[in-house]
This record gives sequence, structure tokens and C-alpha cells, in this order.
Amino acid sequence: MDSEKTRILITNDDGWHSEGIIALENALREIADVYVVAPESEMSGASHSLTLSRPLRIRQVDERHWTVDGTPTDCVTLALNQILPGELRPHLCASGINPGANMGDDATYSGTIAGALEATILGVPGLAFSLAAYRNHDFTESAKVARQLTAKALREGLPEGTLLNVNVPKGIPKGFRITKQGFKNARPVITEHTDPRGKLYYWIGEVREGFHAEGGTDFEAIDDGFVSVTPMRSDLTNHQVIDKLKDWEN
Repeated sequence: MDSEKTRILITNDDGWHSEGIIALENALREIADVYVVAPESEMSGASHSLTLSRPLRIRQVDERHWTVDGTPTDCVTLALNQILPGELRPHLCASGINPGANMGDDATYSGTIAGALEATILGVPGLAFSLAAYRNHDFTESAKVARQLTAKALREGLPEGTLLNVNVPKGIPKGFRITKQGFKNARPVITEHTDPRGKLYYWIGEVREGFHAEGGTDFEAIDDGFVSVTPMRSDLTNHQVIDKLKDWEN
């Protein structure tokens, strides 16, 4: 594609001011015209939620940047149907770069993945990028990976209805692996506290205890120092058990 005519929509779940989205925009600006529509504030863990209980407000920062006081799904929905219609419709949506991994079960919570998923549902190929580090974030290598994979997706296309969930290890990656979604070993931790008015409040967290080593998972690729590229889609059907449940039919 001609970079002067190729358009990329960028979103995330950490807010339009985050370091990761700035790194992603700078990297992808080298290969396409870039437009950013991202949450006004952090929406981590928003998953694929759509705001229906209140009106949404769009704020235009400049000719290439908009914020939405909603979720990543809201941002992409408004970007493709209101902000960037017609001739400005993007050829691809890139979501991220998230500071922290989005692998295994966490994919269901991820607003980063949800942004790319919503684009895919609306007919625009989506890629979600995350840096598998939880402190001392250096987006240099993950931005390079994002630029490389985005350029490849623009050049070669993606299968219809497919998004790529990309996780990049700390440091310099050894290469790329096409992976499947793994499963973590974790347990929830809920702490109870009292606010200054004497009312209870709670923080939800978790303790991670590794992952299921099944072979070919996103966790194992990252653990081995490789970029994990997991193809995903909106279809949540467990096709393997449909026949097993046939006798439930009346």
C-alpha cells in the first residue's frame, strides 16, 4: 500500500496520554497516516464493554487526535462510524502498546484486545500490542515489533474476522512464534479496607503461580523470549464439544 494513502486507527485502554500509545503512534507514523481515538482516562480491564447507560462525549485534540470519555470499544465504534467516516476510514486498527502482558485468560478482561476486536467486527483488521513487563517499561523493541507486524498485515492482509494478539517479551526478542491462548495458574486476592468515613471498600487482585505448559501457548513463547502472535476472533463457541452435547437436544 502507498503510505500516503494508507490510514491506521490507533486506540488503547490506558488513555490517550499514555507512554505506550505515544510509542505506537510514533512507530506507525513511519508507514501510514495515523489517527488516534483513545479513552480520555484509563480504562484498563474494561474488556469488550460498550457504554449504553449514558451519553458519550468526543473531544478533538487536533486534526489527528480525539478522546472519548468511554471504553476502547466505544472509541473504535465512534471512530469508524462518526469521527473517521467515508474517505478517512482506516485500513487497519492497532491497539496498545499496553504496559503489561495480555495473555491467556486475561484476554477476556483486556481493553487493549477489545479495541482490536471491535475493529475486526466492524470490518477493519485489528492488531493488539502488549509489552510483557510490569515495571521499567521500555517500549523501544515492542514499537519495532508493532511497526513490523502492522506493515506485514497491511501488505499481506489478515484472514477475515481475525485479529492478532501480540505480546512482546522484555529485552530484544529472539523471534516470533504463532501461538494459542494459554491458561494461567492464579488465585484471586481480595483485601478489605476502611475509608475515612468508616465504610468498607475492597481491592481485587491476584497471585499468579505460573501457567499450564501445554506446548505452543502465548505464555511459553514469552517465557522463552519470543514474540507471541495469537490469532483470535469474536466467536466464543467451543466447537470441540458441540457433538458431545448433541444428546441435550430434545
